[in-house]
Order: sequence, then structure tokens, then C-alpha cells
Amino acid sequence: MMKLTKANTSDALVINSISKRSFDSDAAVGNPYAGGPPGYMSVAFHTKMARTNHLYKLTENGLIVGGAIIFHDGEKLNIGRIFVSPEYHRKGFGLFMMQEIEAMYPEVKEFYLDTPIWNVRTNSFYKKLGYSEYKRDNEFVYYVKKI
Repeated sequence: MMKLTKANTSDALVINSISKRSFDSDAAVGNPYAGGPPGYMSVAFHTKMARTNHLYKLTENGLIVGGAIIFHDGEKLNIGRIFVSPEYHRKGFGLFMMQEIEAMYPEVKEFYLDTPIWNVRTNSFYKKLGYSEYKRDNEFVYYVKKI
């Protein structure tokens, strides 16, 4: 059974490992350089996100398999990032996580996120979920979903 809940600081080490492996796997879908978003492989960063109530963990039968960083501000919510352990890619875990995030915040009228231009996988994923591009720059596509 999948579950998305707030993470504790004690989850940060495991979530950090999943984040690193997940973002490093983007090399297989076109990442032109090694790496990921700021703090993607920093235990201190993930601990801080947990301490400030921005870090969530995705579990499958009690095992942490993914995570999300969320910034909630009244009627707006920024999905800073979501990530799933590579062995769980393309099995509905990301879809479940996005649906849960949207359901957890019924007062939110606008959901925002961004993803790298080169990442065909995530760009098509967010469009499939009803997110619309509202801006782009040289590196990122910015999406919004208005409820």
C-alpha cells in the first residue's frame, strides 16, 4: 500500500539516497550533465527540509521509495520536486504522489512546479496530469495547474 506522509529528520538519510539515485538516473533520459537540483544529494538539505515541514516521504508497505519537497502558501503550492527510486519508475508511483499532493491541500487553487527543458519524461508527465506551461527560460519549463 502506497502512502505519502510528512518525513521526519530521521528519514533524511534514506530520502537523500533515493533523491541522488533518482536524479542521477536522469542521465538515461537526456541530462546533458551529471547532477540534479540544489541539495539533491545533501543529507543536511533533506534534514532541513524535514525540520521545516517541507519534506514528504512516499512509502510502499512501509518502505521509503520516494520523496517530495513542497512549499505551501495559502491558495498556492509549489511542488519543489518529486522523486522516486529508479526501480519504481514508470509504475504509477509518481502519479500517485502527484494525486496525493493535490488531495492533501484542498484549499489550494494553483499548483506550481518546474522541470528541466531537456527532461522529456517529466515534461510529458506533468502535461498528462493537466499542468500547463506558463513560462520557460533557457533551462526550465514552468507549469501551473489551476483548480
